[in-house]
Amino acid sequence: MLFRNRFLFLLALAALLAFLSLSLQFWREHLEELGCLTWTKGGSEGPSLSLQPKGGCNQAVWSYKGKQQWKLVLLPVFLILVHLIPVTPVREDGLSPKSRKRIMPDLLTEPPAIDPVYEARVYCNVPTAAERSMEGHAPHYFKLVSVQVLIRHGDRYPLYAIPKTKRPDIDCMLVPSRKPSHPQLEAFVKHMSKGSAAQMDGSLSSLPHFPSHSLCEMGELTQTGVVQHLRNGQLLREIYINKHKLLPSDWTAKQLYLETTGKSRTLQSALALLYTFLPDFDWKKINMRHQWSTIFCSGSCDCPMRNHYLEEEQRRQYSLRVKNNNLENIYVDMAKIVGIPTRQLRASNPIDSLLCYFCHNVSFPCTKAGCIGMEHFKVIKRHQLEDERERQEKKLYFLYALLATHPLLNQTVNRLQRIAEGKKEEVFVLYSAHDVTLSPVLSALGITEARFPRFAARLVFELWQDGKRPKEHFIRILYNGADVTFQTSFCKDHYKRSSKPMCPLEKLVNFVKRDMFLIFNSTNYYDACHRRAL
Repeated sequence: MLFRNRFLFLLALAALLAFLSLSLQFWREHLEELGCLTWTKGGSEGPSLSLQPKGGCNQAVWSYKGKQQWKLVLLPVFLILVHLIPVTPVREDGLSPKSRKRIMPDLLTEPPAIDPVYEARVYCNVPTAAERSMEGHAPHYFKLVSVQVLIRHGDRYPLYAIPKTKRPDIDCMLVPSRKPSHPQLEAFVKHMSKGSAAQMDGSLSSLPHFPSHSLCEMGELTQTGVVQHLRNGQLLREIYINKHKLLPSDWTAKQLYLETTGKSRTLQSALALLYTFLPDFDWKKINMRHQWSTIFCSGSCDCPMRNHYLEEEQRRQYSLRVKNNNLENIYVDMAKIVGIPTRQLRASNPIDSLLCYFCHNVSFPCTKAGCIGMEHFKVIKRHQLEDERERQEKKLYFLYALLATHPLLNQTVNRLQRIAEGKKEEVFVLYSAHDVTLSPVLSALGITEARFPRFAARLVFELWQDGKRPKEHFIRILYNGADVTFQTSFCKDHYKRSSKPMCPLEKLVNFVKRDMFLIFNSTNYYDACHRRAL
């Protein structure tokens, strides 16, 4: 009886859908004939359907007579369907906006993905088609006067190895015919081999300009990482050089400021971006400065309270980890597979190595006792997402970030102020750094919706001059091409009171010079660093 009722129900439902479909088709055809229906197949917003029930159209519909007069009863059904059934726009790539978000979400406006595998794909940042970018957008009467870029290095080989397992078989030779590739990859390799004339600070001069090992060394930039930054440089060139003429064709070394940590992956990432930003640049104009600190604190690194908050944050991380029984069971299981104590496996930071396997689509390692699998990876990655959420709630990392990033932000602000005053400064600045550089900067600025920095992530500060009031200067802040200016803590309410899509420079200046220290009951960086914890 249950089957029969269900069968009859489905049959009735099918009949109803067929009836509604015929009704929709009938009224679409006849209303088009009467000029009441507009069906647009093209346009930037995709297909659209609209009714125009007014004037002669209205009269024509209701004067419809004859044998088909009964079909007027279907008009209300048609109207309801038009309003209730959405017409999904289809883009040139054949994907609806919803489908595109499932493939690659908006990294700032969508909530964190609950699927750890999905999140890991975002982190990998495997090069695809050119991504949408909001860099360089401003009212036509504004002039772009400076751009300062902070990047994370591109995809790299792991820094840690899982004991007693075979290392991931990744080739770090640059081969233009191997995917992912870039049209200028071969030219990049040739140009890098001519770089002896460049000025490289300290130990940078001994580092290779591009990766060149058939089996990647620990922490080495991969071909994927090089391609990621060739794409970044090409995108920034199209906007800042071709469109806004930020640098003239005869630019000089004084117009650039380049700084990197002493790792080959950060130097090579900077050179890859620079090559497509300024193709075939003159090596004599390149002066690469060496930054020994990963937080770019330069000569202002003495900060006991920064270290204190970092230690407190590490205790929080440990506490969260030991509470996670599922995570502990996964570590125990993985330790048995590789035949080492659980403590030793945990210390080897297996997620770093597993991410390399995942990003390069290489099978996870196996031993005689079994294989590390996707379920192990999912549990560890899911714990990372939980840790990131709690980190934002507890605020210990935020306090660390304020003190850790002040030297770099202060240097940035001082340079922007000098340029706004008309002094000749470096108009294009590039800092090539790490996730541990970029992540605290995002936190300190208050961009809480930003996810953990992916490979080749970029944070851009744009300085604009108002053409109608030349003494007024504004900034825009962009993260991976998305405008996050009004997500910052110091400018989140400004857009409500201004018609300009940017933030006054003085708001960033006041934040860095004064407001960053209010939470510490201090008025300056030194006092905040040496004041005892509250």
